[in-house]
Amino acid sequence: MVAQRIKDIPPSLTIKLTDRVRELRRKGMDVLSFTIGEPDFPTPPHVVEAAIEALREGKTKYAPSRGILPLREAISRLYQERGLDFTEKNILITTAKFALYAALQSLVDPGEEVILPDPCWVSYEPMVMMASGRAVKVRLDPLEEFSFLPEKLKEAVNSRTRILILNTPANPTGGVLRREHLKLIADLAVDHDFYVVADETYEKIVYEGEHISIATLPGMEERTITVSSFSKSYSMPGWRVGWVAAPEEHINDILRVQQHTLTCLPPFVQAGALAALEGPQDYLNEMVKAFRRRRDKVVEGLNNMPGVTLRPPHGTFYAFFHYDQPVPSMDLTETLIEKARVALTPGIAFGEGGEGFMRFSFAVSDEKIEEGLRRMRTFFEENF
Repeated sequence: MVAQRIKDIPPSLTIKLTDRVRELRRKGMDVLSFTIGEPDFPTPPHVVEAAIEALREGKTKYAPSRGILPLREAISRLYQERGLDFTEKNILITTAKFALYAALQSLVDPGEEVILPDPCWVSYEPMVMMASGRAVKVRLDPLEEFSFLPEKLKEAVNSRTRILILNTPANPTGGVLRREHLKLIADLAVDHDFYVVADETYEKIVYEGEHISIATLPGMEERTITVSSFSKSYSMPGWRVGWVAAPEEHINDILRVQQHTLTCLPPFVQAGALAALEGPQDYLNEMVKAFRRRRDKVVEGLNNMPGVTLRPPHGTFYAFFHYDQPVPSMDLTETLIEKARVALTPGIAFGEGGEGFMRFSFAVSDEKIEEGLRRMRTFFEENF
């Protein structure tokens, strides 16, 4: 018999789609997939070499559960540069996904509420459920960087609100929140005494505007748990390494979750992460330039299709476009695979607020983007 808390959790639709595309390709079907959530660039060579050197030096034993000291010190300096009073004691090395899970486990009691953006990344709500919390979804404004609608957000906050999960730059929307958007959240958090878990996984992939950490706003340093990752910024998704930055008492609580689950991250992986931070950044800069070029190509291509509207994403490598036909996004996904041999992620995968939208990942080669847009244009011209 499966535990009820697990039985109620739906499987990841994005992973399900990825598995289906793999199966269709094994059967010989030429399906172009734009569902992927990882950069297509290789990990920077100096990062790989640092990990290899660590392996050769015998760094294959357990690492400290908090993470190796040089890496924690390097990350703490990033936040010091933003004006936060952080040291290595405010940093825990873990995977970003587990960091989110552990933060919720350490802060949420049964029945307490966690506010989520709608649409949002597929794993937030299941993580809330596993913490025995209650997810409260608040619709976003597609005309304002997919920020929270102020009145809707204010209505959602009450005495049971424990956490608001914030994601900027955002998956799936590509929105980058401006200071006034963050101030609304910060003011509510201070007035109603709740925490913000800030998922800043895509913080380095910004095309217009700037990434602002909500922890830097007045009153927020002590009530923000910030999560970030090397996966997207340094093209290291398979390395499974990221971090939490938070007040020391919260780091200690999250550490207890880690000690009794993951224990630690491999020391040679952390050596690679340290090289990513302290080594040359030109690789990252060139990758972002390539994503910007692809973004522009996708924006132009999609907006020239009948029935399709896309506001340019200001960050991430996702284009979250709207279509004007009364067709469920899951049905449109199936039809696109069948007729156009193109796989996209349906907006409904990210919540009811995503219905009527589709997510197109441009973390693939220019050639695949051009061919995918050609196939989609033919489909929309014939069917919309």
